[in-house]
Amino acid sequence: MTTTTTAVQEPVRANPSGTAGGSGRRPGRIRRIGLPYLLLLPALLLELLVHLIPMVIGVVMSFKELTQFYIRDWTTAPWAAFDNYKTSVEFNAPVGKALLHSFFVTVSFTLLSVGLCWLIGTAAAVFMQDTFRGRGLLRALFLVPYALPVYAAVITWVFMFQHDNGLVNHVLHDQLHLTDKPSFWLIGDNSFYALLTVSVWKGWPFAFLIVMAGLQNIPRELYEAAALDGAGMWQQIRRITLPSLRPVNQVLVLVLFLWTFNDFNTPYVLFGKSAPEAADLISVHIYQASFVTWNFGTGSAMSVLLLLFLLVVTGVYLVFTSRGRRTADV
Repeated sequence: MTTTTTAVQEPVRANPSGTAGGSGRRPGRIRRIGLPYLLLLPALLLELLVHLIPMVIGVVMSFKELTQFYIRDWTTAPWAAFDNYKTSVEFNAPVGKALLHSFFVTVSFTLLSVGLCWLIGTAAAVFMQDTFRGRGLLRALFLVPYALPVYAAVITWVFMFQHDNGLVNHVLHDQLHLTDKPSFWLIGDNSFYALLTVSVWKGWPFAFLIVMAGLQNIPRELYEAAALDGAGMWQQIRRITLPSLRPVNQVLVLVLFLWTFNDFNTPYVLFGKSAPEAADLISVHIYQASFVTWNFGTGSAMSVLLLLFLLVVTGVYLVFTSRGRRTADV
């Protein structure tokens, strides 16, 4: 017996877009692809208004002889070409000599601050890897300096560094008897150490947070195997922890360097408009050159030079770290 099968064909539905095949889905797909860029558009516009446009205006101002006489309309200031840059880098003249001194102070301060922040943050993060009672509370306490507003934290340190009734002199001189007499911390040579103390106190919790997050990606089996092989704590840190944290540390050191080198809030709140010579960071120095002496052209030229220096340092750092990463992978 022969069975006959009849194929039932479904009617062909009309394509509402009038195009063949599945090309009618392209508009919806384009909308889905363009949605993320549309959501990023407000942030890009704000970045353009807050950072890029003022940066371009600052570069233009650095080529003008802009003083207090042209503040009403800075576009009418006479064109100075590269005179502001020549004045800034003429290190035999008073302006250039002061800028060079500020640059060396900033470099010394940045290297010490970044090194101490990284060292304390890494040590605290490694210590927090072990389980013990009260670890969660201690982690929260470690993050308090990073969570506090900058102005509130630095003003508190201003009161602590007071000469007559400050907590620092009370502990060092009255209780521990480490000094012959109460020290001046906000003026003179000690101002550098006061600024460094506040910067490290404020910055090391960030390093602690980043390193602690990086430690979570290291398998515990590596430490257990190293312990079975007889490796001690320092050998485990040297052979396992530090090599595994290399990508994290590369980014962390760069971010800390840029933040510390450009830090303006800490010295400004700590010392006011005129920082002591020992703590004359370049950010405050540029502020004084612009808003105290009313020479905005020279101040803008100093800002552009600072930007170029940071770009060069960042580029060189990224080149060397990328080469080191490729060498380690090989």
